[in-house]
Amino acid sequence: MIIWVAELCSLAVSSDNVYVATDDHRIKGVVESFGFNAVMTGDALTGTDRIAEAAKSIDADIIVNVQGDEPLVEPDDIHKVISAKLKHPDMIINGYSYLSADENPQSVNIPKVVTTEDDVLLYMSRLAVPGFKESSRAPKSYKKQVCIYAFDKVQLHKYRSYGRKSNIEESEDIEILRFLELGQQVKMIKTRPGSYAVDAPEDVSVVEAALKKKLADA
Repeated sequence: MIIWVAELCSLAVSSDNVYVATDDHRIKGVVESFGFNAVMTGDALTGTDRIAEAAKSIDADIIVNVQGDEPLVEPDDIHKVISAKLKHPDMIINGYSYLSADENPQSVNIPKVVTTEDDVLLYMSRLAVPGFKESSRAPKSYKKQVCIYAFDKVQLHKYRSYGRKSNIEESEDIEILRFLELGQQVKMIKTRPGSYAVDAPEDVSVVEAALKKKLADA
């Protein structure tokens, strides 16, 4: 799955600009055997902390994090996130899409996204948010996080320098919430629907079916 994601990323930015950050020498060996760059890191509180450490050895103004459990990521969406970062350099950029009909907003494996009307992140939760008092006011659809991010090195350094998970980050187990604790705005960018992350073993069959359909339609 990691190689699949790396290959998709290389369609967006070329393989020379794709790095896999890991603390596992087995992953490093596999990644390099396929011709991709690997950056070894130490233990990390979160994936973003790992990226912050790896970024110190990468010569780039913008660091784009595509999580290795997103095998349905679209190269065009990586371009969209990069373009948004260039347009909003002071903001963190993160992707979102709307839940599909077969996704349950009550699932704790799907981080739900609440934004302002111009797509600035207000909150992200494993609960079904936004909430409602009356059923007639229930959201017609829910937004979910798509794990494509863009930062600069200063933003990543501040994140890692916090030194611990913030209280709400610890509770929700959603690492981007630490940026809100730091007073950092996050711009959410709409991506194509149909993205599924492999967050639990039961997600594998769903993603495999989606990949087979995608390949058949290609």
